[in-house]
Amino acid sequence: MPRVAFDKLPNDARLWVFTAARTLAPAERDQLLENVDAFLDGWAAHGTPLTCAREIRYDQFLLVAVDEHAAGASGCSIDALTQRLRGLEQRLGVSLLENAPVLYKDGETIHRVPRPEFAALAERGTVTADTIVFDNSVVTVGAVRDGKWETPARASWHGRAYFGTARAGA
Repeated sequence: MPRVAFDKLPNDARLWVFTAARTLAPAERDQLLENVDAFLDGWAAHGTPLTCAREIRYDQFLLVAVDEHAAGASGCSIDALTQRLRGLEQRLGVSLLENAPVLYKDGETIHRVPRPEFAALAERGTVTADTIVFDNSVVTVGAVRDGKWETPARASWHGRAYFGTARAGA
């Protein structure tokens, strides 16, 4: 049972978040999803098909997850996914694997800035501990469902790094 709908995965499904450097145009989004789907339909670890899913959000974030109850993703299978995305970066002309920038919301607009720039915005008060950020370090589907991916900065690593606040629940 390889690819399933994202909402069918259990909360403990392992998650990777990939971020496009900019909002994808509809044709780019469709090309990305078509290629990712083709890959996921055959994704396996040591010959065992992986029960997996993908979802795109805001035409900028690609979420890929694996239900590891039947079979877990191996280093080689994760490398294969990364290689597929690297090839798509070249075809689409947009970074998908760069994870250093901070992504945050200003109203309905998503901004992607280098970490030093986010720190300067925090110093000026342009962004605050209440600013909604995307914590791409979450590792389970349940974390996304629980609101830990798209969350106020105070509730993620951003709070500790830029505002001196403790992570909620830590």
